[in-house]
Amino acid sequence: MSYIHFDKTQLINLNYSLDREIIRTNRGGCYTSTTIIGCNTRKYHGLLVAPQPQIDEQLHVMLSTVHETVIQRGASFNLGISKYPGNYSPRGHKYLEDFDSEPIPKLTYRVGGVLLQKELILDTNRDRLMIRYTLLEAHSPTKIRINPFLAFRGYHKLSKANPEANTAFEKVPNGGKFQLYPQYNPLYLQISKKSKFVPKPEWYYNIEYIMERERGYEYQEDLLVPGYFEFDIEKGESVIFSAGLIEADPSTRQKAFEKEIARRIPRNNFENCLKNSAGQFIQRRDGKTHVIAGYPWFGWWGRDTFVATPGLTLTQGDKDTFLEIIDTMVADLHGPLFPNVGSGVMRNLASMDAPLWFFWSLQQYIEFTGDSKTIKKKYLEKMKGIIDGYQKGTDYNIHMLENGLIYGGEEGLALTWMDAVNSDGPVTPRIGCPVEINALWYNALCFYAELTGDEDSKKLSEKVKSSFVEHFWDNERGYLADYVDGFYKDWSVRPNMLFATSLPYSPLEENQMESILEIVKSKLLTNRGLRSLSPEDPGYKGYYQGNQYFRDIAYHNGTVWVWLLGHFVEGYLKLHGKSGKHFVNKIIQNFDGVMTQYGVGTVAEIYDGDAPHRPKGSISQAWSIGELLRMMYLVNKV
Repeated sequence: MSYIHFDKTQLINLNYSLDREIIRTNRGGCYTSTTIIGCNTRKYHGLLVAPQPQIDEQLHVMLSTVHETVIQRGASFNLGISKYPGNYSPRGHKYLEDFDSEPIPKLTYRVGGVLLQKELILDTNRDRLMIRYTLLEAHSPTKIRINPFLAFRGYHKLSKANPEANTAFEKVPNGGKFQLYPQYNPLYLQISKKSKFVPKPEWYYNIEYIMERERGYEYQEDLLVPGYFEFDIEKGESVIFSAGLIEADPSTRQKAFEKEIARRIPRNNFENCLKNSAGQFIQRRDGKTHVIAGYPWFGWWGRDTFVATPGLTLTQGDKDTFLEIIDTMVADLHGPLFPNVGSGVMRNLASMDAPLWFFWSLQQYIEFTGDSKTIKKKYLEKMKGIIDGYQKGTDYNIHMLENGLIYGGEEGLALTWMDAVNSDGPVTPRIGCPVEINALWYNALCFYAELTGDEDSKKLSEKVKSSFVEHFWDNERGYLADYVDGFYKDWSVRPNMLFATSLPYSPLEENQMESILEIVKSKLLTNRGLRSLSPEDPGYKGYYQGNQYFRDIAYHNGTVWVWLLGHFVEGYLKLHGKSGKHFVNKIIQNFDGVMTQYGVGTVAEIYDGDAPHRPKGSISQAWSIGELLRMMYLVNKV
């Protein structure tokens, strides 16, 4: 049995199988995602979800799903499944025998004497999905019918039946060309062998996405089935269904499929699952290399990019991709600020920590490669510009105070990683001098002084160190204030203070670090990450649930974050060395069990603050994966 495997009992239990999703991406920004039984539960699910840059910068669901029918001796057995008001129809999951993820998603169906295998794979460099059907057993002539469900809509939206949709098609080799709306790329649906397409356009109404209903969003849509493909298949034969934005050569599909499989890292253990997942966040398109923050609904984010990239790339010995990502980000630097999200005229620069995480990311490059020359040559000027910009002051009231600390924030904005905003405004505005911003600022100044020998930066760093301890540290409490605004100090027990223990340069003494880590360990540490607020705080929210408003309240007020573990572990190992290895290994091993939960073979964005710490948010998050890989590197290095 493979590392990730689900049997019939698990698959036919909808309470179990609908909670488990797969995500596969390619280098160009496409993805395919659904549940392990092929029933879409989110508007973000789809077999081919691809960029449409001529429309906007978001992804679009082109092909939502397909329903296959096995036809034998005049009897038809529909293998598909969709949710409609009050029922699931058809209920093809009852024919499933097992699901395997090695090396690609593989479902096996048994219908009487027919045993049919279905495998899904994305073309690495093209906007194309391929599904391979292999008839393993059959005792009489067998046909396969495929009904494609077309969406042609942005992945944040829903499709509705309308007279504007073009239901016609054009013939292409072994298939058809479909284009519901003129602004979209056409979708080419083709079969690797001679087949017939029977045009029979029909809208399927009120398909429901139960996860969207749970999250408080609209959850019903209409999808167009333009007709069906039908072909004969013999025992032992494999036939490939191709869905792409450019026409394919049907005769090359078998070789193309095998070539793609050969590129895959086996998902045969926990570490390989992490490595596979790491590669899925790297997007190369139009000469740019980005890190997608999470799937299925995130784009790329500046802060997340700098935090996640070292773990995603350098732990795999891939310094070239690291530099490609950093170069792409640097091209969007605006004054001293990086975009928090977006690019060019569409950028949002409201992140006071992203420029400081840039310094940390470069430090990681030197740590892994020993190559400081490249950093000096390529990025020294940008580093100087950020330091000067923060000293002089920049957008969003970000500026240096006389005591050397960095202040930032305006009413209605949240500039740190705790950036949730609901209809009442920022949930955790933290206007003033946030603790992690100033720990990062001190680290950046020391790093720049180390690289350049710049005396002004060195003197300023000494001033910042003194001010940091004076304004944030409390001897009686034994930890750091979360943020300081004039005479006001926020003493909420949050994980933000732990960065002062983990960064390469810390303004703290060892005994102060130890005290902080013990408080974080006792109040915030769980087997899935660190809580964003102590359960003893009256503002603590133990469950991330409800509509957007209530989820935003909980997002940084108790919800558990995986990525924070990387810095907890780094600080812990600095203090405890070899004696801390067993404890850290146990933290890492706790995640072995999540590989068959939620996002199968990957790690979620967040978890509930209260036990049993159920996975929530995006099913696969870049900095969750990146920091787990970096934690493995750190513990192995000790």
